[in-house]
Amino acid sequence: MFTHLGQETAAFAVPGRVPEWLDLPEPRGFVPKRKFRTVFISDTHLGTKGCNAEMLLDFLHSIECETLYLVGDIVDGWRLKKGWYWPDAHSEVVRRILKMAHRGTRVILVAGNHDEMLRSYAGMHFGGIEIAFEAIHVTADGRRLLVTHGDAFDGVVLYHRWLAFLGDQAYELLLRANIWFNKARKAFKLPYWSLSAYLKHRVKNVVQFVCDFEEAVAHAARDRGVEGVVCGHIHCAEIRQIGQIEYMNDGDWVESCTALTEDAFGNFEILHWANEMRQREGKGTFEPAEVAAPAPAKQPA
Repeated sequence: MFTHLGQETAAFAVPGRVPEWLDLPEPRGFVPKRKFRTVFISDTHLGTKGCNAEMLLDFLHSIECETLYLVGDIVDGWRLKKGWYWPDAHSEVVRRILKMAHRGTRVILVAGNHDEMLRSYAGMHFGGIEIAFEAIHVTADGRRLLVTHGDAFDGVVLYHRWLAFLGDQAYELLLRANIWFNKARKAFKLPYWSLSAYLKHRVKNVVQFVCDFEEAVAHAARDRGVEGVVCGHIHCAEIRQIGQIEYMNDGDWVESCTALTEDAFGNFEILHWANEMRQREGKGTFEPAEVAAPAPAKQPA
């Protein structure tokens, strides 16, 4: 996955050789890093113009965690097969993740459908990153969560692959429109706002698909005998109870720019990073198209 991203990452291919930049000291920040037990991100789609790599990099520099789950579609192999697109910011994201792994964060990459080429390497390690088809995460309060990208529950991807590629083309056009839309907003000093996420949440058929997807994932988690599930794939961040299963989706970094976090007591929360950046800069707040309510806080035992 990383062998074409420059000499720094390729150095991992040589046994015993560690790139010098991994041991460089961290730049001193003005804001203390936010500490979490676990962080889940997915659908970064590195290798596409829709990826908000600068915002993702800001997020990764702003947090510390014991475990980082990369829940699929981290690198968009579908798009890279059609044409190479890899700006410096995308390499910086990769380097940041490798540095986190080098400094003690457990990094687990659960392959998705856009980076499905990694599934044949499940069970292997690369640069301190564990590659898996799916995983079981045990929370601080002892609950077991299935961690899966989620495309296995998407009937379009599973049974009608040619429709999925057709939809991918249309979705790319929507994301390009989103890029130009936000460039115009930036020119008027307006905050980031996802046009594509807004439209998705207001198209009836899309809303119904999301509900059906969430129900299917929760049903599979119940059959697996776990208490909850964490997934990505549909680019809709959410925390909600579906029967006895706690369904959690960490969202994406091409539209809403969200992450799912777990604190030391097993409480989960969705961070909307565009909003976090606006608050940090003291310029008001950004409200995403849909804001998932955080799970009720648990008290330490």
